[in-house]
Formats: sequence, C-alpha cells, structure tokens
Amino acid sequence: MAGGYMGRILFVDLSRGTMKEERTDEELCRRFLGGYGLAVRLIWDRQRPGVAPLSPQNILGFITGPLTGTPALIASRYMVVGKSPLTQTWGDANSGGFFGPHMKFAGYDAVFFTGESKKPVYLFLHQGDAELRDAQGLWGLDTVETEDLLKAELGAKTEVACIGPAGEKLALISCIINNKGRAAGRSGLGAVMGSKKLKAVAVGGDMEVPLADRERVLDLRKRYLSSLTGSLVDYYRDYGTCGGLEGASVSGDAPVKNWRGVGPINFPGAEAISDDNVIKYQERRFACWHCPLGCGGHVRVTEGPYAVEGHKPEYETLAAFGTMTLVDDVEAIIKANDLCNRYGLDTISTGATLAFAMECYERGLLSLKDTDGLELRWGNALAMIAIIEKMAEREGLGALLADGVKRAAERIGGGAKELAVHIQGQEVPMHDPRYLPTLALSYWLDATPARHTQGGHWAYDLPATSRQRLGIPDQEEKYLYAGKAEIFKKVTDILHVVSAAGLCHFGCECTDIQYVPDFLSAVTGWALTLEECLRIGERISNLRHLFNLREGLNPLKFKLPGLIIGNPPLEAGNLAGIEVDVETLAREYLASRSWDPVTAMPTREKLTELGLEELLKSWPEK
Repeated sequence: MAGGYMGRILFVDLSRGTMKEERTDEELCRRFLGGYGLAVRLIWDRQRPGVAPLSPQNILGFITGPLTGTPALIASRYMVVGKSPLTQTWGDANSGGFFGPHMKFAGYDAVFFTGESKKPVYLFLHQGDAELRDAQGLWGLDTVETEDLLKAELGAKTEVACIGPAGEKLALISCIINNKGRAAGRSGLGAVMGSKKLKAVAVGGDMEVPLADRERVLDLRKRYLSSLTGSLVDYYRDYGTCGGLEGASVSGDAPVKNWRGVGPINFPGAEAISDDNVIKYQERRFACWHCPLGCGGHVRVTEGPYAVEGHKPEYETLAAFGTMTLVDDVEAIIKANDLCNRYGLDTISTGATLAFAMECYERGLLSLKDTDGLELRWGNALAMIAIIEKMAEREGLGALLADGVKRAAERIGGGAKELAVHIQGQEVPMHDPRYLPTLALSYWLDATPARHTQGGHWAYDLPATSRQRLGIPDQEEKYLYAGKAEIFKKVTDILHVVSAAGLCHFGCECTDIQYVPDFLSAVTGWALTLEECLRIGERISNLRHLFNLREGLNPLKFKLPGLIIGNPPLEAGNLAGIEVDVETLAREYLASRSWDPVTAMPTREKLTELGLEELLKSWPEK
C-alpha cells in the first residue's frame, strides 16, 4: 500500500448492526486520491441511482485524504459524503480540526454507513478496532454535551464528530460538528446521519500514518513553513476570516439584505461586526491539527442576553447573520454561531433562511401569528436568536424554516419563491458573483450546487509563483467574460486535489501550489507532477458530475437566481449596473470540459482519456 494510507476501509450496516473491512484499493487511490474523489468512486459501484437521501439505502461516508494526519502543510481535513437531501445531488462537506487525523491514527482511511439503526448508536474506532455502541443516552443532547460525555467515557484524546438536535430532527440544513465548532457544514448531511440514528463517530489511537520518504516529507515541511510569510499569512494569524467582513460589505462581495441591499447604504455599520470588533472577544487562538496558521479562535461574551463561550464566527457566519439580516450586534452573532454549532446547523443556510424570513415578514407574507409573536424585522437580533432555537427544535415557525429557503417558500406561497435565493435547494454562500463573476460557475455547475469552495474563482488571489505554474496571467479584467474558462477549470481541478488529499485551501493561498505534488509524491511514493495532479482533479470533477447526471440531474436545468447575477442590476453601490454574462462563462466552460452544451454529458473521448469510460456500463437504461 502506498504511503499516506492506513490501508483499511470500514463498511457498517446499521440495520443489521454488522461491519466488514476492505483493503484500501491502491489503484483507485492512485486515480482518485481520497476524500470525495475516492468516495464518489466507491459509492458509484455500491449505490443505485434514484435512492432517497434519507432512506436506509443512501450511503454516508466519513473519509480522509492521503495527506491527512501527516507532516504535510495544513493537512487536517476530512470529508463527509453522500447523496444530499437538500439538493438531491452529490453531497459533500469538508471540516478541519482534529477529527480527520485521529481517524487515521485509529487505523482507518474511511468508514461508510448504510441502513438505519433501530435505536441511536455511535461508532467507536480505536487502534484498528471498531465497535457500535448504544447512544440512547446521547440522543437529544447538543454537540458540545455529546463530545464532552464521549471524551469522559472514552478518553480525553478521543475525537468526536456528531450531530445535534437539528440533525436528529432531520433538518435539511443540519450539519456535522467536531471540536465543538468545526463544521462539515454543507449539503445537509447532518440529516442523513440523523435518519440513520447515528449520533456520533468517535475515533482514537496512536497508529502511525506510513510515509514513503519520511526524510523528504520533513524537509519539505521545513522548506514550505519558511515560505509562510507576508500580509496574507499575518491576516489569517491575526484575524482568521473575520477580518474581511467590513471590506466585503463595502466592495459588494458580501450580500446585503437578502441579496437586495447595498452595504454602505443598507448596512453602514459593518465595522461593528468585523476584524478588531470580533477579535476583542477572543480569549485564545484555535489551530487545527498541526496547522501553522491558526486562523480560528475561542471567544467569550461575559454578560448580557448573549453571554456565551464558543468558537469565533468566520466570515461566512458574520455575513449570513450580519449583512444578510442587517444585525450589527457582534455579540448576538457570536451567540447565533454558538447555537448553530451546538444544535448542528449550517450557519450559511441558517442565516440565509432567516434573511429570507425577514423579507417575507416585511412584505406581509408572514404575520405576527406566523412568527409566534416575534417581530422579524431587519436587524432584530433577539428575534434572530429565538428563531434559530425554534429551527433546531422544529417548533412553530422554526418547523417551516428548518429545511431551508426552497421548502419554506413552497410552504409559505404567495410570491415567497421570488425571495428565496438558492440553487437546487441550497442557499447561496456569502460571496457575490456580481463582485466576482466566475463564482456563478461554481454555484451553478459544480456537482454540489451553491458552493464557494468548489471553483477557480479566486485564481488571481494565488501567489505569483502558483499563477505562473498554472499559466494564469498576472492581470485580471474580471468583467471580461471570454477566455476565462481554462483558467477557471485549472484552478478548480487543483482544488479538487487539495480537498481530496486532505489539505486546507488556505495553504494554496499562502504558498507555492507546487507543495501539493511535492508532498503527495513524498508521502505516497508516487512520482506526481503538477500536470498529473491536474489530471486527477479533472477525473474527480467529471465523476462527481457523472453522479448527478446518472441521477437524472443536468445542472444546466438548475435555476440560477437573477439576484445573484444582476438580473435586474443593482441601482446603487459598487456593483451598480453589473449584470454577469453567465451564458458566455458557461458556454466556454462546458467546451473546456468537453461537456455537451445541452445535456452536459462528457464526450466519450473525454471519459476514455480520463479512464472513466467503464462507468458508462452501469448507466441507467432509458
């Protein structure tokens, strides 16, 4: 087996309470690496199309990458995968912290769950052994309580990924939490976990991740660590992502007032929920396993209605609960973030759903009776906090909102659908394509709709050496739409490799992209070039896409909300008059992928080139 892999994958049938192990297939790893790359290949063979996401037949996976838990730079990530109940598409969610590395130290590369337990259970992986244990005493507890109890029972060095009440109650915007505040947030996979009555996965052990060339790996770490200098590195260390909120509100990057507002006009107080006004509550920094950046933090609000201790809110959370709802009380947002972490709710979807509900209230589509007497006005922080708790428990208005804006709009009726900003059921993240146009491609055409971490939209934020290696010109004319497809494709493909390998995307931003093939080669023993990595990324991209096509889902049929592309354009602010030419972007991108412009089907030649033509044998008959 290549270095970087523990060589073992566990398959758990929760209906029968049985488990079996398989050896990690080195050939598949060589072609798909790990993470969602390897996962989608494994699930492809084991799951028929058309499975209901909350049924026992849907396969739920927890999977690491070959660099997870190794000395490679910023290598702490793991992924949760499965068919999404929110979008009906391929679903995946990525998280850092300590769970991923310790899953490998427990002896496993991945674990996949099928079936549905009759009673709540959790899985304990330790030193190469696996055991399903009763979790009835944990059911109903929040994620912090669950983690504390499992650590007390299993040992302080145990790491836990679990759901809270939102996942137990099958909220389609629920997520999976580890380290009390690191979230595998998107795709609604917390609901899949809840449908299987799987409360948690606990991992522990000290098994060593094998390295093909240990000396080379350590030398690379030393070399790349020395390159982590400059303003961006300092920014992440000083603030994490919370330092960008004010600037994003002014520039138009952060959506305002459910995507209809303009930062300086509708939310002039953005400074109150950005950078130093967040950091002043930070008691200590938080770094994921062996991370040299340490962009996270633990914060405390000591008094008042929002007194709380928990994780620092990230940019997406600050925008979702701040610019989107016009709440400028940073203590309230810290509280909202902690509630979502405890209940197991995706903060992007939760904040976006609250902003949608506020606009419905403003327009008379929701009454005081509908809102349980809460005045759901823009900027009403107390009402925001109350609704989050109701969403998690599916109480009153919360039951209507717990599945996100698409389902809520369908239930409300009366024009609410026009206010619901989503793609294929998933709320759009807190970066505006009117500010960065190629985001529209990520949100629309990636296999997991409405994902800001899945595209090459920030190609020009890469270091100069990385841009040179990838053939990206130094200057960007962002509102020139032609000629962007190949750049976008390259960066998207390399990001698939970064994710599948178990790396954090911030590493790409802070050092030379060559670190990816360098570490992969040294850890696995495969001699990988950057070009070969790009080919692996292209293979992963196509297979995730094929998963959706086999489900009968053509992304070109997904509705792209007019608001996020300037249809109609804003009349004021930095983005006034901007209308994204998404047709040109999509047409050229499809051509660069060799995907049909109508069906989105990859050509047989492309699939053959990528070694994927064999998958057509299992294509559903028409």
